[in-house]
Amino acid sequence: MAVDGICKWLALLIPGPMQISQEPTGMTTQQECAGCQKPITDKHLLKALDQYWHEDCLKCSCCDCRLGEVGSTLFTKANLLLCRRDYLRLFGTTGYCSACSKMIPAFEMVMRAKSNVYHLECFACQQCNHRFCVGDRFFLCDNKILCEYDYEERMVFANMTNINYGYNALNQIKRQTQSLSDDVSSGYGSPSPCSL
Repeated sequence: MAVDGICKWLALLIPGPMQISQEPTGMTTQQECAGCQKPITDKHLLKALDQYWHEDCLKCSCCDCRLGEVGSTLFTKANLLLCRRDYLRLFGTTGYCSACSKMIPAFEMVMRAKSNVYHLECFACQQCNHRFCVGDRFFLCDNKILCEYDYEERMVFANMTNINYGYNALNQIKRQTQSLSDDVSSGYGSPSPCSL
């Protein structure tokens, strides 16, 4: 059974990232930083986990990157504040590429087609090796991804095989029918004119 899909860039699903928002300090009353417990007098402050932070205090517990600079999400687990990469490295699950069967690290971007997961570089037609771009149509057929051209070619060939099978079966039935009619016309089961 084939599944038609549109190629989209996807990442491994991550449960519950927390949002980080940046606000000018003039919009709020003076806040205390959740990291250092000092007043925030900077031009901007960050709000995450329903608390306010200095930009320098909201850091990943593993790599010390400033979470406000690497994106608008952070992850928490085991009392750690983590960037996406470290969260996946520590708590994500690894899997295997459906095309090359090599391991995919939990933090790596992937492509998905139904339950199949692929390295970005492996997400290509498994017939002609055409790499898909965003918006390209692909088909999942017999657990292989195919470009539109190769999928249609496969379907035409399958239909021709079915037609040939039908044609051969029809020819066989005609031969059997012809054989029966030959038997009837040869006089089996009917009186011969000579016996009269």
